Amino acid sequence: MTDKDQHHDHDTGSVSPDLFEPPSPLATHLGIAMTGWRKGWARVEAPMMPELLNRQGLPHGGLHATLLDTAMGFSGCFTGDPDLRQMALTLSLTVNYLGQAQGDRLIAEARVTGGGRKTFFAEGTVQDDTGRLIATGTGVFRYRGAPGA
Repeated sequence: MTDKDQHHDHDTGSVSPDLFEPPSPLATHLGIAMTGWRKGWARVEAPMMPELLNRQGLPHGGLHATLLDTAMGFSGCFTGDPDLRQMALTLSLTVNYLGQAQGDRLIAEARVTGGGRKTFFAEGTVQDDTGRLIATGTGVFRYRGAPGA
C-alpha cells in the first residue's frame, strides 16, 4: 500500500446513510464501527476497551485479525445501491503483527487487490490513532450469492 492508501481522512469515503449496514452482533460486541466505505475500499475502527486487552495490557491479536477480516471483507462488497447487498465469506486470512498499539483506537483500512467473478483478494493495515502501523494482512474472499441475494 502507498502512503496515500494508508491516509486516514475521515471525510474521504465516509459511509452514506443510505448505504450504511448495521453492524453484526460480533462487531457490536467488540465496538467495531464502519467509518468509510466505497468501491474497493473500506475502513473500520474499534476502541481499545479494557475487555479487549491481553494479559500484557495490549489489544489482543484477535482484535487486529477481526478488524482486518471485517475491513477486507467489506472492501469487496460495496455495490453503491442500498437495495443490493453483496456478501462474502473469508477463505484465507493472513495477519502480520508489527507493533504495539498506543492511543485509544485501532483503525483498519483495506482495499481490493484483485479477483474475479467468484472470489476477490484484499490487503489491509491496522494503525492506532497515533498513526503507528500495528499489523498488516491479506485475505481471499468468496462472494456469497448474487448482490441482493
